[in-house]
Amino acid sequence: MAASNGAPLVVFDFDKTIVDCDSDNWVVDSLGATRRFDDLLRHLPWNHAIDAMMGELHAEGRTAEDVAACLRAAPLSPHVAAAIESAHARGCELRVLSDANAFFIETVLAHHGLAGYFSGTDTNPAHVDAAGRLRIRPYHEFAAPAPGHGCALPSCPPNMCKGKVMERILQEEEEAAVAARRRRRAVVYLGDGRGDYCPSLKLREGDYVMPRAGYPVCDLITGAPPAAAVREWDGFEDLARVLLGIVDDEIARAAVTTTTEQDDAAAMNAAVVGAVVVPDCRALPARQEAALLPQAVRVPN
Repeated sequence: MAASNGAPLVVFDFDKTIVDCDSDNWVVDSLGATRRFDDLLRHLPWNHAIDAMMGELHAEGRTAEDVAACLRAAPLSPHVAAAIESAHARGCELRVLSDANAFFIETVLAHHGLAGYFSGTDTNPAHVDAAGRLRIRPYHEFAAPAPGHGCALPSCPPNMCKGKVMERILQEEEEAAVAARRRRRAVVYLGDGRGDYCPSLKLREGDYVMPRAGYPVCDLITGAPPAAAVREWDGFEDLARVLLGIVDDEIARAAVTTTTEQDDAAAMNAAVVGAVVVPDCRALPARQEAALLPQAVRVPN
């Protein structure tokens, strides 16, 4: 829900943005399955490979709780946690848009007490099945006969086009703004990887993209910048500084706009109230015209 103070909608990537790791690799490495995962990647797309890896680990007796325990140890900077809390306190709606998966993201956010700050998550669905095996599915089904997401941008993996999701988010924002008879709030997107380039291109003038400096999305943005303003961040303390600076600027801009609109409305009302309408006697009936003329003063004899 949009705040009335002009605070933007902030959309976070997860891997290497909220957590300082690739969560898939973190779990696989922590459970000693790195080489087998690399073997799976030789003949499977990433999303299918991580699902298959979870199957192999389950067959060896590893549980979903074992996976969750690994995730609870994943590195998450206190600067990120503080930025999330502060942005929410300022009135920002926060969302996650990630090519990780729901189980990993929910586990990490819940462990750090951050889940309640987010209004929604768009990611690859995941669940623990009846046998206790963690299943991970693609956000966009792409195995035949599924059509896939249809995006031609080579930086988008087959299982998820974040640009398609961002288009939906922006459409929802436009519709909400029209319904509320207000300007659309700004959208801020933070990310690091190649898959974060497509959603950056969907943002418009007045929005912001925050790429992590030195990561693949920065190179792509440098080659073909989006319409949105680009604000790089280098390290998590910098992430907090840049993000909260944008939030404060947007709130201040909205306050100035609101004050200006109120002043304009007040001036218009004053002009209407102060306007004196002088009737044109020639346009009035004779009786009304006579009523407007000065009356004779009676003088006693």
